[in-house]
Amino acid sequence: MKLPEKLPHDLLIVIVWTILSLIFVLIPVLSEMSVRTLLGIPMVLFIPGYVLIAVLYPKKDDLKGVERIALSLGLSIVVVPLLGLLLNFTYGIRLVPILLSLCSYSIAMAIIAAYRRKTLPQEEHFFVPLYKVQELIEREIYTPRNRTNMFLAIILIFSIAFAAGMIYFVIMTPKIGERFTEFYILDPSGKAEDYPILMKNNLPSKILVGVVNNEYTSLNYTVRVVLDNRILTDTSLSLAHNGTWKNNVTFVPDKRGNGQKLEFWLYREDNFTMPYRKLHLWVNVTT
Repeated sequence: MKLPEKLPHDLLIVIVWTILSLIFVLIPVLSEMSVRTLLGIPMVLFIPGYVLIAVLYPKKDDLKGVERIALSLGLSIVVVPLLGLLLNFTYGIRLVPILLSLCSYSIAMAIIAAYRRKTLPQEEHFFVPLYKVQELIEREIYTPRNRTNMFLAIILIFSIAFAAGMIYFVIMTPKIGERFTEFYILDPSGKAEDYPILMKNNLPSKILVGVVNNEYTSLNYTVRVVLDNRILTDTSLSLAHNGTWKNNVTFVPDKRGNGQKLEFWLYREDNFTMPYRKLHLWVNVTT
């Protein structure tokens, strides 16, 4: 497919807008600016539907201006969730994959739309008459027979924009689920099966302990090993959200006896009033 020598103004704006959106999201310094949000809203609410309409209806007489805008908003509500569903089964729904898929889709559809217009006679091309926008608005508003239709069209556009805005909010807002910390102990092979229950008095023993932070914030933890209510050792660690710590914790049993309760207590942020999580084993300590 040979690309048109000159892209139509509206499609050129779409491509430039898409590239700017990529730049302002992917570059760390620019991503902190509010411009990122201003660029992102049309990328989700309007452009996906607009380029699809441009492909389906390349002639200027196919649709009226208000219909083209309303359908652009409505189809964006359809296209964006479909792309999200596709990502859910491939790369996952995250900001960068969503942005890349939207930008790739928009640029590809804009090029196809430009090619379709190029195959039509010049007088049939759809174009955005920027110099006539004010005249069009005034004619639609001040012509009595058009006021009712214009009013209904505005209500429709705002309704679709509100629904699309809710979709944008759901997609772009980080999803915070249940806050919790995983705390577990494993046998030497890394399984929850053959725990060491026979230990030697005054000789080092070790247990594989794991901690996973799902609290949506960085936290400091302390793992305490207790034998029959006597503290044997403390191990401190720090984890970011989604961070995992898994290590052998070494301790020295200091009391002989069978059926002793070996406990593992987990504390958060140096709050030692009550353990946040508790685990235990029944062990025999011999000479």
